[in-house]
Formats: sequence, C-alpha cells, structure tokens
Amino acid sequence: MATPSSDAADQFDQFDDEESEQQLGATASGRKRLFSKELRCMMYGFGDDKNPYTESVDFLEDLVIEFITETTHKAMEVGRPGRVQVEDIIFLVRKDPRKYARVKDLLTMNEELKKARKAFDEVKYVGE
Repeated sequence: MATPSSDAADQFDQFDDEESEQQLGATASGRKRLFSKELRCMMYGFGDDKNPYTESVDFLEDLVIEFITETTHKAMEVGRPGRVQVEDIIFLVRKDPRKYARVKDLLTMNEELKKARKAFDEVKYVGE
C-alpha cells in the first residue's frame, strides 16, 4: 500500500483551510457572506432541505451579489451619474413583467407601511 506524498497531504490541508473559512462566513476572496441566513430560509421555502448544502447557498449568494452589482451599475448609468434612484430601477425592470410587478408591489407596500407608521405615531402622540 502506497503512502500519500507530501503534495497530496498539502492538498488535503488546503481543503481543510477552505472549509474552516467557509464555516466562519467568509469566501475565498475574503468577502463576508451577507445573505446566507435569508437564502437558506428562502431555499427551504422553495422546497430545498431545511439545511441546504453550504456550497449551494454560497453559489446562490454569489449570483445574488452579481445581480445586485450589475443592476446597480446599470442604474448609475441610466439616471443621474453616480446616483441610484427608485425611478432608475423601475426603468431597468420595465420590460420584465415579473420584476416590474414585484417592484411596484414592494413600493406600494412601503408607502402603506409609511402611512401606517405615521398614523400610529400620531395616535401615540395624541394619547400622551
């Protein structure tokens, strides 16, 4: 039976180092994982296992970060240079009916929440 060479042992050590970095919530590039908890919950909600593979969550997070980055860069080019406004995002998603409908829903919900908070604060203020 052959014993593993020092190169093979170094490769195993490399994998151990990568695993420990991922468990701490950092990527190989040193970027902290921002959405892992939320993505795990979303994946479970869409039918995945309650504890999905870390590699799957990391891959999905990479896709999300890439999408957000690309969309932000495009939005910065559309409107006022160097600024992102709600109208810029609406302009970018206008041709995708699902995204456009979701953005409109979220904006409407945000306005309703603002009104509800304002009404709650007014009632609380009058009651004191």
